[in-house]
Amino acid sequence: MMKKTTPAASPDAYVAALSGWQRAVVEQLRAAVLGSAALDEVIKWGHLVYLSNGPVLLIRAEESRVLFGFWRGQRLREMDPLLKSGGKYEMATRVFHEGDEVNAALSRRLVKEAVRLNKVLGDPTKL
Repeated sequence: MMKKTTPAASPDAYVAALSGWQRAVVEQLRAAVLGSAALDEVIKWGHLVYLSNGPVLLIRAEESRVLFGFWRGQRLREMDPLLKSGGKYEMATRVFHEGDEVNAALSRRLVKEAVRLNKVLGDPTKL
């Protein structure tokens, strides 16, 4: 049972509320995301969501892991075999645990390709 928390007021507040390794991973992922494409960064469903012609990806810190999920992630698995399919649409998510390294270059490539797919294929939630 997840405890009900008030969603963060802003992406900066979301990051500021984190601590320890989760905060470090989220900060590294967020820097890679924001450094790779022009995306709208919002708080949606209680975590960080990035939009470009519809939702592109999410970053969600949980108690024992951080999720880096892509709406069209199933199309990105050749670039990153650690993306695991699941959920609606073509979702695939990379899971980070304590001690896992963030590959900034790979993260940026994934984001760029995910943005390109939304540009070419449209909003993944409007299929």
